[in-house]
Amino acid sequence: MKNFSNLPSFLIIGVLILCCLSHVRSDASDHRYKDGDPVPLYVNKVGPFHNPSETYRYFDLPFCSPDHVKEKKEALGEVLNGDRLVSAPYKLNFKEEKDSAVVCKKKLSKDEVAILRKGVDKDYYFQMYYDDLPIWGFIGKVDKEGKSDPSEYKYFLYKHIQFDVLYNKDRVIEISARMDPHSLLDLTEDKEVGAEFMYTVKWKETETPFEKRMDKYSMSSSLPYHLEIHWFSIINSCVTVLLLTGFLATILMRVLKNDFIKYGQDEEAADDQEETGWKYIHGDVFRFPKYNSLFASALGSGTQLFTLTVFIFMLALVGVFYPYNRGALFTALVVIYALTSGIAGYIAASFYCQLEGKNWVRNLLLTGCLFCGPLFLTFCFLNTVAIAYSATAALPFGTIVVIVLIWTLVTSPLLVLGGIAGKNSKAEFQAPCRTTKYPREIPPLPWYRSALPQMAMAGFLPFSAIYIELYYIFASVWGHRIYTIYSILFIVFIILLIVTAFVTVALTYFQLAAEDHEWWWRSFLCGGSTGLFIYAYCLYYYCARSDMSGFMQTSFFFGYMACICYGFFLMLGTVGFRASLFFVRHIYKSIKCE
Repeated sequence: MKNFSNLPSFLIIGVLILCCLSHVRSDASDHRYKDGDPVPLYVNKVGPFHNPSETYRYFDLPFCSPDHVKEKKEALGEVLNGDRLVSAPYKLNFKEEKDSAVVCKKKLSKDEVAILRKGVDKDYYFQMYYDDLPIWGFIGKVDKEGKSDPSEYKYFLYKHIQFDVLYNKDRVIEISARMDPHSLLDLTEDKEVGAEFMYTVKWKETETPFEKRMDKYSMSSSLPYHLEIHWFSIINSCVTVLLLTGFLATILMRVLKNDFIKYGQDEEAADDQEETGWKYIHGDVFRFPKYNSLFASALGSGTQLFTLTVFIFMLALVGVFYPYNRGALFTALVVIYALTSGIAGYIAASFYCQLEGKNWVRNLLLTGCLFCGPLFLTFCFLNTVAIAYSATAALPFGTIVVIVLIWTLVTSPLLVLGGIAGKNSKAEFQAPCRTTKYPREIPPLPWYRSALPQMAMAGFLPFSAIYIELYYIFASVWGHRIYTIYSILFIVFIILLIVTAFVTVALTYFQLAAEDHEWWWRSFLCGGSTGLFIYAYCLYYYCARSDMSGFMQTSFFFGYMACICYGFFLMLGTVGFRASLFFVRHIYKSIKCE
């Protein structure tokens, strides 16, 4: 019954998570309008197109602003996402057409012209939301035609924007924005210029039902060409898994069968032979690892991150993270991480006590800081950079207070409660062989059997199974591509877990066969080494597949990706160790140990 004693707590966590996040899908606007009714239009942010983290408030640029700028109240996830929605100067009432309506007339100073020219030069885009539908567009263009010298380029600002709105009866279905290429303001020279900004609104009826208005964005990642690549990725991964598992299973089964036959001989026959191989170290293989507190904390944090990932996939597969559901993913990550901290406390304290640890309080503190500590330090540095740039990625003081309160009032108490439950579980480590008083000396091993070469071998195969899908994830997180094929991503995740487990088990067997009994940390490091390969891929993606530039974007990319890869290291390290522990227990149960 011990295995099922914590089932109710997991069910409670699942119910709490679904209750907290079930409202997310219903946040989408479901308004019905009459002719002439005002429809909410908010401007959000502007920024360089190739630097997705470097965004600024819309009115940081000298655009026309309404008489009273009203800020929209935003959820935690929207603020974390860098959204700062405020009322727009445009009036787009339902089914009310306008032709070249004047927004405002402005005289731009030299400094304002320089600011706008810099924005045009960096490919600044703007983002708005109309009835919760996203609108994108560029603020201007650079004329490079026939000019080889950058000093000869001409910079133009768009003065006229046309909104094309589709409606079905009393609901808004789709909106797009087009910039008039003939209505331009020359920003090339540093001088005061006058400008008249205008907008046009066109309405057209459509048969598309309201329930399918977001399909336009979802379908962009499901185009036949992209689907072919995704399925190629799946097939490539499956072939890798089949070849690997077949190869390893054949070798291990044949080798283990021979080992069992050899070790299962009568004692009289064995008296003349000296024990060799993995049976020779049966008195040391279950000797507890060094730094047992750190090891137990890493297992606890890894298990929590694995649970977090599973819950995120569950929410994605039921359709919570539909395109442009602002901040839903960030809200889910914060809430689920807070609610699952009890799992980290329980696993860490329980395993620490199994390893005969005494100071479980210090172990809990280490568990709480093992992942949150580096994440907090990274956030402090990057938030300081964002404040220096006056970017929307800088979190307001109120949001920081909310996150600290969540950590103090939810995460920490649940971690402590889980730790107390783990300490009181009184579970004992199940070892099929007795451990000797003194450890055997490990024989000299060739260089390729040391930790780093083994980690390189262990991380390469799982990474090769996911690297094609990684490009699409990176292009979505660090770009403007939409990713919605969560079912394929979930299959790739399962394949990643299987390959990680098999590779780690194989390397653990070869390590034991070489009479090296210090497999605990090695199995964890080999399992988690895929995280290091993902971070190496970050370098390749930044240099070869993206156009990101500037100190802020570079620091955000490598800073937050370091935290994500560290999370993968802990999670996959836990998977690798658990698989190896199951395997080692199984083979030593199958032989007669003295």
